[in-house]
Amino acid sequence: MPSSTDISTDAALTARPAITLTIAGSEATGGAGAQADLKTFQELGTYGITALTCIVSFNPKDNWNHRFVPVDANVIADQLEAIQTCYEGSLKTVKIGMLGSPVTIDTVATALGNQEWDNIVLDPVLICKGQEPGHALDTDQALKAQVLPLATFVTPNHFEAESLSGITINNVEDLEKAARIIHEASGAAVLAKGGVRLEGPDAVDVFFDGETLEVLSAPKIGEVAVSGAGCSLAAAVTAELAKGATPLEAARTAKAFVTEGIKARVSSHAPFDALWQGFGG
Repeated sequence: MPSSTDISTDAALTARPAITLTIAGSEATGGAGAQADLKTFQELGTYGITALTCIVSFNPKDNWNHRFVPVDANVIADQLEAIQTCYEGSLKTVKIGMLGSPVTIDTVATALGNQEWDNIVLDPVLICKGQEPGHALDTDQALKAQVLPLATFVTPNHFEAESLSGITINNVEDLEKAARIIHEASGAAVLAKGGVRLEGPDAVDVFFDGETLEVLSAPKIGEVAVSGAGCSLAAAVTAELAKGATPLEAARTAKAFVTEGIKARVSSHAPFDALWQGFGG
């Protein structure tokens, strides 16, 4: 008769984690981008994979602005071909982070169209400090035209919610209106992030999926944004959806996860702190 140890070992060997892919940029200090996504996936019990779209390294000699280097489109396509072939049939959930250029957006949109997805979570990074303004505008327009219509869940921050909705957001009521507009335009569930940008004691986000509107709030932890909070929020939504949560359940879990990660944030010589996903470890 097998021992309990044998049984638990067999169960561990046969258990298969949900597969989660992030298509995102590398952020050298580790606080945001693909690094934050993979750490979030791991903490929430999914098997994380990444296809890198660009390399971002903050410049400490220039007020910590972005130094942005795109990954060649053919290299992005090669990464996605390998990933989608390797996990064909089991890869059903993807998070889209920083893409950074129209050619990258076109490459990613083509790859997304090569298979069916249960969940496409778009963290709509619409601007990268350090990019030439005209190029940034072209990127924004391409993202809205080619990737936003594919998304099943969108997580815009304050600036991105204003851009996608076309309205100015000064309070929670505005954020609710923006979430409705973005849902109507995309058909996706929306988690519009007010965070520390709105006045008041709480960091407020709004969820809307066409039927349910819910305001998610938690006491602010400081008045300055923390690096990686937005990436980790979208990645947590991605992980929870991959495990079978409803969009609203995923939003609630992601909000709680990020709140705890901000409480445990990591400081450095940079003028910003970074969220720590390993707060529970």
